[in-house]
Amino acid sequence: MAGDMQAARIPSPPPTSDLSDFGQLKAASLGKPQFARREARALAARSLPPIPGLAPLLACLVLLMAWDVAARLVAIDSLPSPWSVLNELPKLLSDREVLLNILDSLRRMATGFALAVLFSIPLGLSMGRSRLVAASCNPLMMVIYPVPKAALMPIIMLWLGVGEAAKILVIFLGVSLPVIYHSYQGARAVEEKMLWSAAAMGMEARARLMCVVFPAALPEIMVGARTGLVLALITMVTSEMIARQSGIGNVLFNALDMAQYQPVYAAIVVIGMIGLLLDVAFEKLRGKLVSWADPAFPIMAGST
Repeated sequence: MAGDMQAARIPSPPPTSDLSDFGQLKAASLGKPQFARREARALAARSLPPIPGLAPLLACLVLLMAWDVAARLVAIDSLPSPWSVLNELPKLLSDREVLLNILDSLRRMATGFALAVLFSIPLGLSMGRSRLVAASCNPLMMVIYPVPKAALMPIIMLWLGVGEAAKILVIFLGVSLPVIYHSYQGARAVEEKMLWSAAAMGMEARARLMCVVFPAALPEIMVGARTGLVLALITMVTSEMIARQSGIGNVLFNALDMAQYQPVYAAIVVIGMIGLLLDVAFEKLRGKLVSWADPAFPIMAGST
């Protein structure tokens, strides 16, 4: 009888949803308030809203600290401290000649990127919807795609010289291949019943390509264009290092020739900032154009 009465006094455990509160009460009842404080801190951390941009900022700070430690350990002129490089940035960006070189690079990059997009999207869509076009172009794409575009620069310089045309052509080749590939994949993914419905309404093949296939493939095209934007920046800097007349790549190599290492690293930082700003701007544009088809994973720099 006494055992039954003692069992009746034992409280039943709380439901699963109240396990955290039960843990706090249990810790307090056992005389261990540190468990209760730990649980309270965990609950407070979960309730705080995420701070936008905090993760990229922390990553940059960690990179700067690692760079500073490496510069102190190595102690050579070719690896300056990050703080001296950051002090060099205002001097570099206040130089009118440097700013003109940056504008030349952006104009060159924009021209090559625009020409590549205008050429690659129709070709990729046509390859996705026409077996004849795909069979004709696929072998050529498979041969050109693995070749580094910088390796073509000497040949292009023999054909076109060292002027603007050679650099724009290298940028064009670097951008066009990923855009063609993603346009091709986007066109192949279009449901056939959509095309059948458009054909039943009397829409011609060219109209179906532009009014049905192109909008349906636009999310995939934007992925290829974003990849092409990165490659445009890379090939732009590479071409300017090889054919050195103007541009941010020319500024970088001139500083390297004169052993001015702070301007060299500052120019690299400027190139990275240009790439980051272009990527963020393109992601904003992509969000407006294909907001109905957001990707399943974050692709914007600094997104969580």
